[in-house]
Amino acid sequence: MLYWLTEFSDGGDVFNLFRYITLRAGGAFFTALIFGFIFGRPLINLLRAKQSNGQPIRTDGPASHLETKQGTPTMGGVLILGAVIVSTLLWARWDNPYVWMILFVTLSYGLIGFIDDYQKVAHNNPKGVPGRVRLLLGCGIGAIAAVWTAWVQPADLANHLAFPFFKDLLLNLGIFFIPFTIFVIVGAANSVNLTDGLDGLAIMPVMIAAGTLGAIAYAVGRVDFTDYLEVHYVPGTGEILIFCAGLIGGGLGFLWYNAPPAAVFMGDTGSLALGGALGAIAIATKHELVLGIVGGLFVVETLSVIIQVGYFKMTGKRVFLMAPIHHHFEKRGWAESQIVIRFWIISLILALIGLATLKIR
Repeated sequence: MLYWLTEFSDGGDVFNLFRYITLRAGGAFFTALIFGFIFGRPLINLLRAKQSNGQPIRTDGPASHLETKQGTPTMGGVLILGAVIVSTLLWARWDNPYVWMILFVTLSYGLIGFIDDYQKVAHNNPKGVPGRVRLLLGCGIGAIAAVWTAWVQPADLANHLAFPFFKDLLLNLGIFFIPFTIFVIVGAANSVNLTDGLDGLAIMPVMIAAGTLGAIAYAVGRVDFTDYLEVHYVPGTGEILIFCAGLIGGGLGFLWYNAPPAAVFMGDTGSLALGGALGAIAIATKHELVLGIVGGLFVVETLSVIIQVGYFKMTGKRVFLMAPIHHHFEKRGWAESQIVIRFWIISLILALIGLATLKIR
């Protein structure tokens, strides 16, 4: 919204600064961060008052969780979503279709997660909304995002898949771009959801991935950068950096209260929304495959569940002591903070590898 202050600029005054994406991204970051600090404690107090028992803890999980996490309120993702929405609407250009597409996916998944969290706390049942219902709704959102993205992207990129190491190669998916987009967005949303099992475990890798994808979005939205990096130019994606900056600021504000021992959990309200946002950004920037690198931690967490369930059904035995894999390390005696920090380090390494793909040929 503040971009429209440039209408009052004569080209050499303070209003002209609002033309710059980097300045507005900084503004979005600090706006979201301050939002988190201001509204974090009041929201937690409200959630505690409304949730007498907090988030239901699975009885088949690590025994320590029943002692340390029982009674902690959930739905803290509302704080992140509020920070992201306010900062994005305040600092981003309202005429950018990618911003609205990503906001649509984020808020839609956030609503699914909110309903799921509400069902859990209202009925004191960790199951929430049936998985098939969540999957169906998620697929519908992904399909809308696919059509939306194909409509706004240049004709030579729409419905195409780009490859990070073979930069001249574009695969025309045609109508299959829709199921591919659904797979990316639904997969990202549920992967972050599975990762969100320890205090602070999911939010930092999400912020790292958002920062990486935000830098990529800024780069592919500038023709001079794309010429140098030899990647596909996607006009308009630079504005996505503002959304990513808001997500990082909101994420840090949330982490202040989610650091061990957590005063609040993000719940499915946050994890589904943030994962869906990462998938939507990857689709918009034509870096879907790079998301698999940047979000490699989420991929590993998901694969650990798939392997565990599949192997158990075939043999009746388990590959891991418990899945997702962060619980496996808990069972092996690793401290929660040890797991969280080491997974953060892995996420940072993967993010740097993802950024390197911009220039590797």
